[in-house]
Amino acid sequence: MTEGVFSQPGSGTRFDWGPAGAAELARVCSVLVVVDVLSFSTAVDIAVGRGIRVHPFPWSDQARAYADRIGAAVAVGRRQVSATSPWSLSPAALQSAPFVAELVLPSPNGASICSAAASTGVPVIAACLRNAPAVAGWLHAQGHGTPSTPIGVVAAGELWPDGTLRPCVEDLLGAAAVLDGLSLHGVPLSVEAAVTLAALAAVRDVPTAVRRCVSGQELISRGFTDDVTLATQSGTSDTVPLLTAQSFTAQ
Repeated sequence: MTEGVFSQPGSGTRFDWGPAGAAELARVCSVLVVVDVLSFSTAVDIAVGRGIRVHPFPWSDQARAYADRIGAAVAVGRRQVSATSPWSLSPAALQSAPFVAELVLPSPNGASICSAAASTGVPVIAACLRNAPAVAGWLHAQGHGTPSTPIGVVAAGELWPDGTLRPCVEDLLGAAAVLDGLSLHGVPLSVEAAVTLAALAAVRDVPTAVRRCVSGQELISRGFTDDVTLATQSGTSDTVPLLTAQSFTAQ
């Protein structure tokens, strides 16, 4: 496939933001890594690490109908958690909720990007601060990261009330953690990917930065401090969630 300038041709690893960036990189990359630290990717890491197959689904009222159709449980909003619906986008809730074999996990950012990317046929990995080193090592071991088999790393970002992309600190740092691991394996980075490492190098305390950034403060103010604490654990997970056949499983 012919690569245009916006796909960052010639490099082994590329970086971009949000749904549009994911769509561009999915056209040309051999694998896509989606980073949504608060909280989709962290939730996927925890659930898949427990052996749960996670089905990403765009944030909509259709998630429950889809879950019923495939015989899965469905995650509800953080405030809607109950004894009968204990699964949500909250990583802390997923860590302690009863085990289910199949879980539909909707989210407005990470899940939507993953669902759209998977429809193109490109393999999709969910990465966060917890599993960034494991993801980087697995990608390198699988032979990804050359100009002919490039890796696309996508920071999901958040949404403004009008639906436009809000670039956010936590996803920039999460993506940079993956890219840093790839660079240690000698994978050549595009300029866009390399610049993220400058941001990572400038942050002396990543967990504190995520807690103090807008997204971290938003969750803390809503009473979900435990979710932020789990999401800021760096390199604590060996789980590599790969999306195939419409669900994430561990590699």
